[in-house]
Amino acid sequence: MASKLFALTCIRNEGRGQVSPGSRYPSMPRYPKGATSVEDSEAKALFSVTGMTCAACAGSVEKGIKRLPGIREALVDVLNNRALVHFYPSLVNEETIREAIEDVGFKATLLRDEMNERSVQVCRITIAGMTCTSCSSAVESNLQAIPGVLKAQVALATEEAEVHYNPNIVSYNEILQAIKGTGFEATLLSLGEDMSKIDLQVEGVRTDHSMRIVENSLQALPGVQTIELYPEQNKISLSFKPDLTGPRNFINVIAGTGSGRFRAKIFPQEGGRRDNHRREEIKQYYRSFLWSLVFTLPVFLTSMVFMYIPGIKHGLDTKVVNMITVGQILRWVLSTPVQFIIGRRFYSGAYKSLRHGSANMDVLIALGTNAAYFYSVYSVLRAATSPHFEGTDFFETSAMLISFILLGKYLEVFAKGKTSNAIAKLMNLTPDTAILLTLDNEGNVTNEEEIDSRLIQKNDVIKIIPGAKVASDGFVIWGQSHVNESMITGEARPVAKRKGDTVIGGTVNENGVLHVRATKVGSESALSQIVRLVESAQMAKAPVQKFADRISKFFVPLVILISFTTFLAWFLAGRFHAYPKSWIPSSMDSFELALQFGISVMVIACPCALGLATPTAVMVGTGVGASQGVLIKGGQALESAHKANCIVFDKTGTLTVGKPVVVNTRLLTNMVLQEFYELVAAAEVNSEHPLAKAIVEYAKKFKDEENPAWPEAQDFVSITGHGVKATVRNKEIIVGNKSLMSDHNVAVPTDAEDILTETEGMAQTGILVSLNGEVAGIIAVSDPLKTGAQEVISILKSMNIKSIMVTGDNWGTANSIAREVGLEEVIAEAKPEQKAEKVKALQASGYTVAMVGDGINDSPALVAADVGMAIGAGTDIAIEAADIVLMKSNLEDVITAIDLSRKTFSRIRLNYIWALGYNLLGIPIAAGVLFPSTRFRLPPWIAGAAMAASSVSVVCCSLLLKYYRRPKKLDQLEIQGIRVE
Repeated sequence: MASKLFALTCIRNEGRGQVSPGSRYPSMPRYPKGATSVEDSEAKALFSVTGMTCAACAGSVEKGIKRLPGIREALVDVLNNRALVHFYPSLVNEETIREAIEDVGFKATLLRDEMNERSVQVCRITIAGMTCTSCSSAVESNLQAIPGVLKAQVALATEEAEVHYNPNIVSYNEILQAIKGTGFEATLLSLGEDMSKIDLQVEGVRTDHSMRIVENSLQALPGVQTIELYPEQNKISLSFKPDLTGPRNFINVIAGTGSGRFRAKIFPQEGGRRDNHRREEIKQYYRSFLWSLVFTLPVFLTSMVFMYIPGIKHGLDTKVVNMITVGQILRWVLSTPVQFIIGRRFYSGAYKSLRHGSANMDVLIALGTNAAYFYSVYSVLRAATSPHFEGTDFFETSAMLISFILLGKYLEVFAKGKTSNAIAKLMNLTPDTAILLTLDNEGNVTNEEEIDSRLIQKNDVIKIIPGAKVASDGFVIWGQSHVNESMITGEARPVAKRKGDTVIGGTVNENGVLHVRATKVGSESALSQIVRLVESAQMAKAPVQKFADRISKFFVPLVILISFTTFLAWFLAGRFHAYPKSWIPSSMDSFELALQFGISVMVIACPCALGLATPTAVMVGTGVGASQGVLIKGGQALESAHKANCIVFDKTGTLTVGKPVVVNTRLLTNMVLQEFYELVAAAEVNSEHPLAKAIVEYAKKFKDEENPAWPEAQDFVSITGHGVKATVRNKEIIVGNKSLMSDHNVAVPTDAEDILTETEGMAQTGILVSLNGEVAGIIAVSDPLKTGAQEVISILKSMNIKSIMVTGDNWGTANSIAREVGLEEVIAEAKPEQKAEKVKALQASGYTVAMVGDGINDSPALVAADVGMAIGAGTDIAIEAADIVLMKSNLEDVITAIDLSRKTFSRIRLNYIWALGYNLLGIPIAAGVLFPSTRFRLPPWIAGAAMAASSVSVVCCSLLLKYYRRPKKLDQLEIQGIRVE
């Protein structure tokens, strides 16, 4: 919530209330309320936690962490074996947290590398009140004295500060407070990551002194922020500013150090740390299962198969000592390694869980297998010491139980790995190599060189041949082609690219050769930001998961109680002859029958299925969404979107293309049109508003030059929400709406009123132009409606979703657009805060509201809505105000997002129905409810196999979401992008 509230402070009320600005949104990191001093600042730590098997394990870890003082929040991800902890460093540190996790019984490792990649942020701040260099120096000194601030630069001319800081130590709020403490007003302009990190392997270094020489050489480079040395690995980690330097510079500097005996290359990495852990875990379970099978198969054959083969049966039944047989000794010897060596992980997990007052699946497995194993040991020992007692053993039960559970865990971990395939595929999109071009001063290519794509630096020129992947984000400086961007944006149709167009790293060039200048590399790239967004989304819990978390707290103790009650009930029933002796199988007595029922109950119960129901579906759902160009920020957004029954649309840039063009000009005075547009353009060229840009662009048609020089405008004033005022060629020019004319006592003649009414009736925006106090002309500007908007609104109606348009444009234009797309309810001339008020009013009426917008002015409404959808994002995907980002800028993706969320939550419900239904049906059947009437009973080893299968089935059910296809109605729409020249 804190992040959403912050969006409200970042609104710039630009323009005239008619057209929203471009699609940029404020970044809104989360910090605790009241963090106003360094002592209160929040830090984050990410741990790898191994050994967790179910929601109960995650609950134990979370509980153990939260016992510590200074913990604000602990997020435990059982699927990826990670724990993200928000804490206050003044009260607790990372090592204490790690020890707390290990005290609970799980191995924990601090993932410093993963956190460090995100440990440096840069914020830009505007500072009001500075008058001289002593002011700027005072501010700069004050900033550099703050713990956690790595670098601070204050520019007096622009009245701005750029601060690099570690968000784990200091927050941007504290930086703002520090500036205010020096007596100046500070306002946050932007917040985001602005540093990259790379690991280099240095060859030829034999001593620490040599490593220090290399370090000093690198430290002297501009843009190098931090250097970490790892002499044992000959590894150097550098954090640097990509605007100033890059990895090729580092390699060249190292090669030129020490008389050329040093060589450097990018440190070899075998995938991500998480992937390595997942692969190792899969291997461990696979090896354990195979070894278990080696011992269990003979146990199974001697107890279930060979007993029906006369010759072999006679050999197995041969007495050794008193009544103990060869078969019993063989089964005992073979099952013991399975129980205590292969199955030791269950003992360890159960002990650690019980030691801290909780119980997980390991407790159930350990109790069930021990009951079967030790009763069998008792039976065999009694047979060995008695000349008459013929004991029955259940060694096959314990051995087969462990084998089936290990098989289930192997399949489960293997399937869980598939749920995060979306991130792996995204990370693999970047090509391994790139063709680097060297250009002369005239822009001619002088050299081509194939390099590792990780060595690309900002402003490099890369050659992209047909069929090759684009190596980095950038813009085309030469060539024409079509680029397939479906792997990033989900847009299936190739996009035409020519000089000046932007390209995204990881997309595929289909035809033609392109020369691309790199603008964003490393962590700045769109691909990296998408990966981070999807990762954080998959880490976040959906509110519905709280249901499973509550159940997991008492599930295992309840199962143990039911199991013991089942055993006791059947044992007492047998002792007091409450059922006929014919019910007891010939191979056992009443005690053994009761024991089997009790063990079956214990091992058939599965808390894992409940714990996996939500996170696996959310992981797959968010991954599928990313592949289709719909970035969903976690379970909360998914849960809200599937409930949405009312959608509020912004107009400009959402229902319309968002690029207004001049469609008509009506002059009310005798003057040449070229002169008229020269004066208007001279005033409007100083404005950043989209309408102003449209007028200036149109005025260029009266000039031969591409970038014409306009007359000088004096006394320029921009009136927010109304227009501009300036003096050009000694004439006072006012360009804006009727209220602006009224404020400056400019009378609007009847002819102009009629033209305005006619213009608004055609869904156009009329802009009045006044020269020296008289209306001289009216410029009609139109923002074309997006193709397919009418069909999308119609489909939403068929889905029983109410659609409303809220816009800052005038009523005439708004009503005309609404009629065209089929909207019945419209609110026009709404300021940003009024849009948010309308959203809240709809929520108060009982609606679950989704807001679809594209500009900063939509931020309050995006924040206020149950689910905010940002449209028109392009490559700028670092959007914090919205819950869902629609990367293709297509309205149809609003339907895709809602449909995908509904499908995901139906899958979550199905998972819960299966997991709960399995336990509610399986436990009574295992307890022998059907036995009196049908003589059907569930042997423990079959119960164990069913338990293992239930977890796998839940994961596989979630994996079916990978085959999601958007509604067929959308396939029938020919929705195409519109390029307005």
